[in-house]
Amino acid sequence: MKAVSASTALVPNSNMLALGFSGALGNIDAYISAVNRLPMLTHEEEMSLARRLRDENDLGAAQKLVLSHLRLVVSIARGYLGYGLPHADLIQEGNIGLMKAVKRFDPDQGVRLVSYSMHWIKAEMHEYILKNWRLVKVATTKAQRKLFFNLRSHKTGLDSMTPDQVDELAKTLNVKREEVIEMETRLSGRDIALEAPTDDEDDKFAPIAYLSSDMQEPTKVLESQQFDRLQTEGLSNALGKLDARSRRIVEARWLANDDGSGATLHELADEFGVSAERIRQIEAVALKKMKGSLTAYA
Repeated sequence: MKAVSASTALVPNSNMLALGFSGALGNIDAYISAVNRLPMLTHEEEMSLARRLRDENDLGAAQKLVLSHLRLVVSIARGYLGYGLPHADLIQEGNIGLMKAVKRFDPDQGVRLVSYSMHWIKAEMHEYILKNWRLVKVATTKAQRKLFFNLRSHKTGLDSMTPDQVDELAKTLNVKREEVIEMETRLSGRDIALEAPTDDEDDKFAPIAYLSSDMQEPTKVLESQQFDRLQTEGLSNALGKLDARSRRIVEARWLANDDGSGATLHELADEFGVSAERIRQIEAVALKKMKGSLTAYA
């Protein structure tokens, strides 16, 4: 989202030009340049405009108050560029906070709008950063949010904090040292795309290649259930339809060991006192009969 949308959302183009904007604001640099050229208000002008907004709901006064403080939003946004989010989007969110501040500003409280609006501007930027900096939220409670932003300002470089630094920060923020360590771990983490950005050989190294599983896919589940039924109920019924000798031969040849190393034809021939060829014939007939019985389970 371009920062120009933030400015045009505040006032019509004619008012923008009257207050110092000129030309088309096509990029963030042009927007910042235009904002810095806007005239600043004196204390008397600010109080007068604020009273007109409060007492008469004068939207024109609100526009002038907002536009005269847009440079403050730009300045604050620069302090949050280290999170890797677009500068224009940070300004956009800060402008929303500025408008909220102008709406709630009371000129009789004895403070300038620049001081009052800083809290609202930062609050909107903080919310935006927490929602967009990570796909998975890193700070959900008020204490975690405070720790999140203070931790970045206390860290020096990319190295992990020393135990003494952790203890000092925990004491300063009145939190447990374990919470400081956990937040630092979250900050040092990075989001990883599940799918590779291209269709080349790198696809097989993307997490989706080794994290995905089709075992819960409906057809796979049905196939697994059918196979289990075939091995238990189906096999038991098929063996039950064989005579004792045929069943003994099939079990000794194919079901005795899990690795498939069953009895040989000659071993069974010796056991039943017949030739190895006769054992092979009995086995073939038995397997054919079993195949017919198992058809119902296929």
